[in-house]
Amino acid sequence: MKLTLIAAAGTVVTLSFSALAEDMPGMKMDGMEGMQMKQETEQAPVATADGTIKAIDTTKHTVTIAHGAVPAVQWPPMTMAFSVTEDQLTGMTTGDRVTFSFRLEGNKATIVSIKK
Repeated sequence: MKLTLIAAAGTVVTLSFSALAEDMPGMKMDGMEGMQMKQETEQAPVATADGTIKAIDTTKHTVTIAHGAVPAVQWPPMTMAFSVTEDQLTGMTTGDRVTFSFRLEGNKATIVSIKK
């Protein structure tokens, strides 16, 4: 008899939690717009290099740079494309010598800052 009551109580608790979970999608989040949320993963570190702009593709939002070795990410000298914003390219042209910093996330390198 005790075992049956314990099993029945457990079922009631489980059903109660299940009903509570179903209500959560409608939960209001008003007033949380400015709240800082903890990120589960840290942002990739930033590396710095010097190089020469070889190409600019405003359609793909990339800049191709022939750069020297980048010890921070264990790269040898090479020529490669980096993701870039239109604003970062203001005043830049092919042939410019630049110093730039970038963030490497997976196989995508994104310019953080770039200057002549």
